[in-house]
Amino acid sequence: MNSETRLYVLIGDPVEHSFSPLMQNAAFQFRGINSVYLTVQVKSEGLEDAIKGIKSMGIRGLNVTIPHKVSIMKYLDEIDSTAKNIGAVNTVINKDGKLIGYNTDGAGALEALKIGNGDPTGKKVVLLGAGGAARAISFSIAPFASRLVVLNRTRSKAISIVEAIKKRLNIKIVGDKLTINTLSRELLDTELLINTTSVGMFPKIDETLVGGHLLKPKMVVFDIIYNPPETRLLREATASGAKTLNGINMLVNQGALSFKLWSGLKPPINVMLGAINSRLRGE
Repeated sequence: MNSETRLYVLIGDPVEHSFSPLMQNAAFQFRGINSVYLTVQVKSEGLEDAIKGIKSMGIRGLNVTIPHKVSIMKYLDEIDSTAKNIGAVNTVINKDGKLIGYNTDGAGALEALKIGNGDPTGKKVVLLGAGGAARAISFSIAPFASRLVVLNRTRSKAISIVEAIKKRLNIKIVGDKLTINTLSRELLDTELLINTTSVGMFPKIDETLVGGHLLKPKMVVFDIIYNPPETRLLREATASGAKTLNGINMLVNQGALSFKLWSGLKPPINVMLGAINSRLRGE
């Protein structure tokens, strides 16, 4: 690092589990870019001050994670049309003091599903959660799914996603409260189950929203959590005979899109994935 080093940060709460610094710093190094990527824990009550600090310190860009993907929008100077439609931001560029928000979560998740043989085309999809990632993924897969069901413990938040999508797309989509009864009913004929919540994420790795008895061999189960790489949900899905996907490819794909927005260069996806896999192998 020197006086010319450009700084990029991930803000959220928590952030200590994140693999983003591994892959972004590997990408910067591979492309010969004098930049460094750090994590900064920001509590909800400190978000506005953090954004002011990012501007005043000249931080060149940031990623945004739980719980700020929606709330950050009111502090930005400009929002890309895709992010505006989704109603959530996960990537920000500081362009000469003007903060511009984007969303790469949806495209990253869709690419991860296609790579992992979890293509949502023509499938009934049940999505758990209604936060920023849920909004992005719902908007991205809705045009392809035969039916999309959004379940959340706060029903009004699920309905909010459904109504936003219905304004733009004529598809079969419903929202409901996440309960044992709704899960039991909707998972009977579900082909793709997506968990976008933080339930099961490090350090609370023994938690799950879905009982193993509800998982079927015909399902693809996608948990966007990547730490741990195999959550309890995925372990129980594997035991049931279902195909499973963790959040690593989504992380890499959305991160690669962020890298391209910041640098204007082609992201070295294999380098980014390799950095994460090396950590997982304990290297």
